[in-house]
Amino acid sequence: MKSRLFAAIFLLMSGITPSAQANDNKQWANISDIGVIALAGTALALPAVREDWQGFRQAGYSLVTAEGVAILGKAVIHERRPDRSDNNSFPSGHASLAFASATTLHRRYGWQTGAPAYALATLTAYARVDARKHHWYDVVAGALIGTSSGWFFTDAFNSKVQLVPWADSKSAGVQIGMQW
Repeated sequence: MKSRLFAAIFLLMSGITPSAQANDNKQWANISDIGVIALAGTALALPAVREDWQGFRQAGYSLVTAEGVAILGKAVIHERRPDRSDNNSFPSGHASLAFASATTLHRRYGWQTGAPAYALATLTAYARVDARKHHWYDVVAGALIGTSSGWFFTDAFNSKVQLVPWADSKSAGVQIGMQW
């Protein structure tokens, strides 16, 4: 299991995508559906399994808020999807929920849990664009909504090591902070 996860992260970081296996829109849509369900399920199941009820509540708040803001955005902004199926493209609900889940997992349980979650959230967002369900800016907006929701509602379970993503107009990166 871990070797597959590391292989997927390596492929994502190297820019290699699974387009040879997922060569049509339906397959990419399936990938994005599975990704968001896995992330949201993990964000809720992990605290429950650990009997971390505060973490469970925070995950619930984060996920519900991110999805609520995305639904509100779709109701207010009528952006046509690239596949022309409807006018609910902006922002991406899948990306909102995926990044809210990843950020909640990262904030609550540290970078060891957050890094693979962010990799899967990124794949989920990429799959939404490749499935022609969203424009690139739809998933970026969804990722910002989800990340903001996760940061707002989730407290660190262990605050000794934190992985903090950052971005400016010309670059982006990750900063690691440690307490002794």
